[in-house]
Amino acid sequence: MQEIVNTLNGYIWSSALIYLCLGAGLFFTVVTRFVQIRHFSEMWRLLMSGKSSEQGISSFQALAVSLSGRVGAGNIAGVAAAIGFGGPGAVFWMWVVAFFGAATAYIESTNAQIYKEEHDGKYHGGPAYYIEKAMGQKWYAWIFAIATILATGIMLPMVQSNTIGTAIEQVFGSEDVMSTAFGVISYAKLYTATGIVLLLGFIIFGGIKRIAHFTQVVVPFMALAYILISMVIIGLHIDQLPRVVMLIIGDAFTPMAGIGAAIGWGVKRGVYSNEAGQGTGPHAAAAAEVEHPAQQGLVQAFSVYIDTLFVCSATAFMILITGTYNVHGAGETFIVQNLAADVITNGPAYTQYAVDSVFTGIGKPFVAIALFFFAFTTLLAYYFIAENNVYYIKRTLKLPAGIFILKAVLISATFYGTIKAANIAWGIGDIGVGLMAWLNIIGIIIIFFMSKPALKALKDYERQQNEGVEKFTFDPKSLGIDNATFWEERLEKSNADKSQS
Repeated sequence: MQEIVNTLNGYIWSSALIYLCLGAGLFFTVVTRFVQIRHFSEMWRLLMSGKSSEQGISSFQALAVSLSGRVGAGNIAGVAAAIGFGGPGAVFWMWVVAFFGAATAYIESTNAQIYKEEHDGKYHGGPAYYIEKAMGQKWYAWIFAIATILATGIMLPMVQSNTIGTAIEQVFGSEDVMSTAFGVISYAKLYTATGIVLLLGFIIFGGIKRIAHFTQVVVPFMALAYILISMVIIGLHIDQLPRVVMLIIGDAFTPMAGIGAAIGWGVKRGVYSNEAGQGTGPHAAAAAEVEHPAQQGLVQAFSVYIDTLFVCSATAFMILITGTYNVHGAGETFIVQNLAADVITNGPAYTQYAVDSVFTGIGKPFVAIALFFFAFTTLLAYYFIAENNVYYIKRTLKLPAGIFILKAVLISATFYGTIKAANIAWGIGDIGVGLMAWLNIIGIIIIFFMSKPALKALKDYERQQNEGVEKFTFDPKSLGIDNATFWEERLEKSNADKSQS
């Protein structure tokens, strides 16, 4: 199984995808004239001013839902793996893919808002919707929808739950075990798996509103607590920070693990962490209630900063400052070995050791708790994304029990992922991320050259900003954007209400 997973990843995560992610981000940064810098203050304003409705959630709730997908195991275990396999220089490439990825996030999330639909009194949208409506290629949209259901309904939940199980096992030990059909399992992982699926089932059977309310409370709390602890650790070793920053930058271009490993692992874990271009963020963006599509695009671009430039950097600085990491070389050798050879690299151990080196006896349980919240809210986001794509397929193919089956499959995958080995779980997760990234980035590039809807929306929004309008409006037809039926109908209704009054 491990060999099959590694072989598939070798094809999917070839250098072509690495440079596609970086190249797309650079291209969209240039054509939007560095939207992620120019509109930074507007991102803050929009984040605090949005309101929800019966059909949609607020901009902040949409940010929280998407952040619950972005801020997950990748921020703790993913950063550790990037350093362990790519060296400290991999962190620099995570920063690069985050900065340029913010522009990609704007493009894909604005597209999602433009082409969203309303079903059963709720907003639905995402890459499958804008691929069909903007590209006019329904077959391609179906491929993305099916790939996303498989990725977020089965593959990626295994990574998040496995990371929780591994962290809990680090705290309580793996000595007490039992033999099952799945192999030898520690009681720590078994109890953890049972608890996760019970709580997950309770929340996902409550719908998107329950998910949104849960994440808007938990996401800011868990991110703040984690960053505060990391700031304390960095502050106690502040004299080491310049050395660590220079180590990251220097190793990015003369990497100890090889230039391919540094860039490859940095981009892979960067995309896994901030999800820019992966196609997951647009699903939450489409669910937001906004006056203009560009507004949610800007909010989603800001979430990339929070994820990588804050949370991932905090993890990297803790690990590198305290020296609690190894760097793998060829075969079984180590280029750098500060920890025992049997310490799992594809997991949260490096981060747990980093916190424990300062707060003795607290590091492992604190990181386990943080990981639970990070990873659990990501599981909720994955369900929301998978559900959106099931709804997309249901527009054509009637699936009376489709949503129930999805819930049952995701819960089963979560349980299975918790008790399995870390390398297999992360490998399967990488396959899911890679498939979605390939399909979505190619899609948004083709859409851009066909009609440039997100860029037209940005220019229209900036025009209204300059005019100082009190309430933003969006008229897709006047901008040459076709098939944006939701916004066309909203504008018609608004004009009809004005004429009557």
